[in-house]
Amino acid sequence: MQLPPLSAIRVFEAAARHGNFTKAAEELGMTQAAVSYQIKLLEERIGALLFLRKPRQVVLTEVGVRLSPAISEAFELMRAAIAATRENADGVLTVNTIPTFASNWLVPRLGSFQLSHPQLAVRLQASRELIDFNRHQVDVAIRSGNGKWPGLTSHKLFAAEFSPMLTPALAASVGGIETPRDLLKLPIVDTGDYWWKLWFRSVGIDNPDLKGDPRNRFGDQHLEGKAVLAGMGVGILTPAFYQSEIQQGQLIQPFDMVGADADHFYWLVYPEARRNVPKIRAFRDWMLEQIGRNGN
Repeated sequence: MQLPPLSAIRVFEAAARHGNFTKAAEELGMTQAAVSYQIKLLEERIGALLFLRKPRQVVLTEVGVRLSPAISEAFELMRAAIAATRENADGVLTVNTIPTFASNWLVPRLGSFQLSHPQLAVRLQASRELIDFNRHQVDVAIRSGNGKWPGLTSHKLFAAEFSPMLTPALAASVGGIETPRDLLKLPIVDTGDYWWKLWFRSVGIDNPDLKGDPRNRFGDQHLEGKAVLAGMGVGILTPAFYQSEIQQGQLIQPFDMVGADADHFYWLVYPEARRNVPKIRAFRDWMLEQIGRNGN
């Protein structure tokens, strides 16, 4: 059986709650005649009277008494669902980002965003997968690439630069790192990382003989960074992600020279149609301010 028109059901719920067609009409912004018409339409679809019409009031019939609680509960469930959805839409900002960006750049700075926007809760999703804004409940994302994604607005954050890094103790184990060739005396955390070849080429060394097990693969920079901090070897890392470790003396970046992939940057992205949503605008402005303030 098909449901009667929702408009008629809505009128019935209000009329049953008030016990009065006039009050129901005032609540719904309708005329009393329109309320009577909708009730009559619903009664015809059900095949039974729902109200007994009296001079100054209406009283639910036995059928109406049975129907009213279920209709009221259904509307309350809808109200609650819509309220929860609105609260989530307005008060929660969901950010999808690659793991290294999340742990090494965003999380240490996120407190300042929440201090400035206490009405917003932030949910982080750390993943290397390219999310689909049409299928996933995500407001903004941090991506790496060339910034060309159809239907998305992209803001360039910083280049995907890379440079060798290691612990001071590991550097001291070979008498210090004075030239790029000194790095070849030490184990390399991930010899298969293509950034190594690019970096050594930029300093005039082709086909470097990298020490380390070529079968080792970390798959993500934040995991490689953990291995480097543990003293396992030299890593090729993005300096912008490790400024705190460098300043605290946990890591050293022995050379100012950095390599970069000309087509590889970090971007803040979101659907073009949502560019003026307040929470997205607030996060975008904060991110771009942070990038400008810190130089990365």
